[in-house]
Amino acid sequence: MPAHATAHRVQVLGTRGERHEEILTPAALDFVARLHEAFAPRRPELLRERLRRSGNLASGTPLDFSRATSAVRADPDWRVAPPAPGLIDRRVEITGPPDRRMTVNALNSGAQVWMADFEDATSPTWENLIGGQLNLLDAIERRIDFTTPEGKEYRLGDSPATIVVRPRGWHLTEEHLEIDGRPVPASLVDFGLYFFHCAQRQIDAGHGPYFYLPKLENRYEARLWNDVFLLAQELLGIPRGTVRATVLIETVTAAFEMEEILYELREHSSGLNAGRWDYLFSLIKNFAHRTDFLLPDRAKVTMTAPFMRAYTELLVRTCHRRGAHAIGGMSAHVPGGDAAANEAALAKVRLDKEREAEDGFDGSWVAHPGLVPVCRAVFDGVLGERPHQIERTREDVEVHAADLLYVRRISGPPTPEGVRANVAVALRYFDAWLRGSGAVALDGLMEDAATAEIARVQLWQWLRHRTVTRAEVLGLLDGECAVLARERPDALVAEDRAVLEDTALGRELPAFFTPAAYTRHLVRRTEARA
Repeated sequence: MPAHATAHRVQVLGTRGERHEEILTPAALDFVARLHEAFAPRRPELLRERLRRSGNLASGTPLDFSRATSAVRADPDWRVAPPAPGLIDRRVEITGPPDRRMTVNALNSGAQVWMADFEDATSPTWENLIGGQLNLLDAIERRIDFTTPEGKEYRLGDSPATIVVRPRGWHLTEEHLEIDGRPVPASLVDFGLYFFHCAQRQIDAGHGPYFYLPKLENRYEARLWNDVFLLAQELLGIPRGTVRATVLIETVTAAFEMEEILYELREHSSGLNAGRWDYLFSLIKNFAHRTDFLLPDRAKVTMTAPFMRAYTELLVRTCHRRGAHAIGGMSAHVPGGDAAANEAALAKVRLDKEREAEDGFDGSWVAHPGLVPVCRAVFDGVLGERPHQIERTREDVEVHAADLLYVRRISGPPTPEGVRANVAVALRYFDAWLRGSGAVALDGLMEDAATAEIARVQLWQWLRHRTVTRAEVLGLLDGECAVLARERPDALVAEDRAVLEDTALGRELPAFFTPAAYTRHLVRRTEARA
């Protein structure tokens, strides 16, 4: 796969696509290279720290709040930056991949914020990544309108949502961009290309370059992002503190460093989000070896579980104490289908949002435009004309380390239906992901990488503790592969099965399914097409 562009030693190995030259300009690639040279050397240190800490947790080392940073937590005076334009009222946020249709639908949805997701909701094909950057550029320039071959028109409205971009996590690399023969960290590619092309444009439009930061595990990773922001602003002559970033608290270790993460990012911080599906995945993954953390079917682990309540209440208290927004978790229901079932699902969404609003959250996430009115009605009822409820500092909340890890009341073995559901969800999601779609509706829910991760680590955990046998799982896998092959003639059944077996049925539990699947399948398929 020969390089077709170079700048500052950057080699672009991806296939050239329509309008790609608008994003992959020499100046933009040089900007990414400057970020890479400054920060890529720190990335391996952070990943080694993740492995070290994961190993300690697996061996039984207690997880607790850090004594080294107790002064940060005890200091009552520091605050994060005030809310930036377009991020003052965040009562409804919609998430989704930055494909062209979703871009228009999300911006027109009536939500205050759209999280343009290059991470869990995007399959990282080269076409998706550069196409997503083009769509964001076109949206900011208000030239995103288009008509499908079927004649359906998509037009951007007069009051679009504020764009917040979620780049990929530190654990991933972008194999289609190399510097000195090595791939560039995916986080720097997604952030760098968007920041270079759109930061000043967003400022000129009255907002700014805003980001959601995924998969952070500790304060050091937040510090690295803060340093990235400082250099990026300096290189482009953008005033320090213009960037705003909301951190997803979606790892169990980050839950023990919420204040420290806000502190590291304080001049660039716009709050924290309760990334609950990834959080559940992280908890299972980190304690999968331990029998006292054996969890039942995913559907039985709800936000009312004591350890999940402790996590969300601590997040609200932490944010409001420091003047930051606290944003609730995603509702993944996809409206449609049977009327009675749809109404029952909407009732659950409503209850979920009512709990969040009453707990003090300033807004929440939905995955489908059809849920925006439900979420808005709930938060309108609590907030009224106020843009948020940061003044509710929740001093009544007191959370200890043990509260965040208390799973016994919901622990237990899976049901046969739960095992089958996990096999089916993981297999079908892997198939969609390998074919280029990172968000897929399955059985009325919008599944993304986070929910597929829960499915596979639960299978590994159940096998580890012999609550289900390998023969039973393989039998279910045989059946689901046969059904998938009948349902989708274009399904990559053999590859889908290989990903599931490699990441859920092996002796060791990989931290994520995405790196191995990306390298083994997506890059190889790109090379085959070149």
